[in-house]
Amino acid sequence: MAARSKANRILAAVLIPLALLTLAGMAALWPSGSKEGVSLANPYSTAPGVTFDTGTIQNVVTEGCTQGLTQQGANQQGSSQQGTSQQGSAQQPPGQGSNCTFAFTEPDKGGSPVKVVINPDVASSHGVKPGDQIRYLNLSNVQGATGSQGSPAYIFVDFVRTLPIVLLAVLYAAVVIAVARWRGLRALIGLVGAYFVLANFLLPGLVEGKPPLLLALVGSTVIMIGVLYFAHGFSARTSTALLGTIFGLAITALLAAWATDAANLAGVGSHDAATLVNTSANISISGVILCGLIISGLGVLNDVTITQSSAVWELYELAPGSSARKLFTSAMRIGRDHIASTVYTIAFAYAGAALPILIIVMLYDRPLMDTLTSAELSEEVIRTLVGSIGLVLAIPVTTLIAVLVVKATGIKAAGAGPADGGASHIAARDGKNDGGHVHADDVADTGALAAAALEERSRRTAVEPGRDPATRRGRRADRG
Repeated sequence: MAARSKANRILAAVLIPLALLTLAGMAALWPSGSKEGVSLANPYSTAPGVTFDTGTIQNVVTEGCTQGLTQQGANQQGSSQQGTSQQGSAQQPPGQGSNCTFAFTEPDKGGSPVKVVINPDVASSHGVKPGDQIRYLNLSNVQGATGSQGSPAYIFVDFVRTLPIVLLAVLYAAVVIAVARWRGLRALIGLVGAYFVLANFLLPGLVEGKPPLLLALVGSTVIMIGVLYFAHGFSARTSTALLGTIFGLAITALLAAWATDAANLAGVGSHDAATLVNTSANISISGVILCGLIISGLGVLNDVTITQSSAVWELYELAPGSSARKLFTSAMRIGRDHIASTVYTIAFAYAGAALPILIIVMLYDRPLMDTLTSAELSEEVIRTLVGSIGLVLAIPVTTLIAVLVVKATGIKAAGAGPADGGASHIAARDGKNDGGHVHADDVADTGALAAAALEERSRRTAVEPGRDPATRRGRRADRG
């Protein structure tokens, strides 16, 4: 405990000033919450008398569009133009010979089933079936509207996904808590705190035009401090991982700032970015992209740094006689495996998220280099490269910090007396095998290191401190 306290004091001398500086930056950059100057039409706002209703589909039919709309009744009040201006999903009925998909839907609020027109893109891609819960635009009670045979009164908006998402969230939480127990619960609570910082600090700050690089660095550092300490506790391992994470975060931020400017990432290939451009003069699309490049790698960066820190501590507690160089080499073997797997993780995660764009670009049949550097894919490619570089560089730095801390604290395994520990260190440094026994520094594999550590510990337990086996046998013979 004294050794661990010493390690915590060493790390606190670095981390406490850094944490105070981060909190001061957060206080200086905290957004006011004002949305003055932001003009964004809410697609879910409605005109007087128009409502968003939910219901369950009872039956699905395909029939002529004009015929289907006529059967809804001439007295149903609605206006497709009002629905289009408020929601954007209402479409003019196709021509006389076209077919439309209609879903007879039982409203959740009660009443007779209504005939909801299904958008052509939904009908042709996913489709609808009896039992689906949907949300639809109800135009039948628009005040002052007159019935029209060419205007649908009930228009499909979206599916209701509350139940499956809630079930998946409950299952995820149950699995995490069952496997990781109390630490898993703390990690979930920490995730909620991270999203609180994201929603109340980062996003409003971007809307108000705060410096994006500082905003991302301060917000990400606050998130990592909270998540790491809350999930893993206050310990030297966690502090070491935090230092490595901050280093990787700084590298990622510098590379992201350079790449955003050098590659001219303007967000012109994104419909959402184009919407934000017209929303407010304070919003910088390149700044939003810069923040995205930094935040996207936080999860994997946290994963590798805490794993490397724990690996160093476990290896050292198994083989306290290992030299700093041997300990670093052994831990880096684990780190290299982690690097290989996480690079694939980042690349495939981004590829999966951008799969529709990849298909569209593939159909263009353009040269590979033109495709990777196009407006549609360049942001994803740069995000992968920037995140991977920060991740790879954070692993050796975290490992080095962890080795320096554990060697500075002087942690020894149970049963390792001063005399024996010193003898083991000397034998290890001299490359001796002590009569056939393998020492920690004599092996070049992490698994063999653990086996050697167990053998060395067993030997120390069997040997009385300060005495060799021959002396102990002589004393027993004298007593006999």
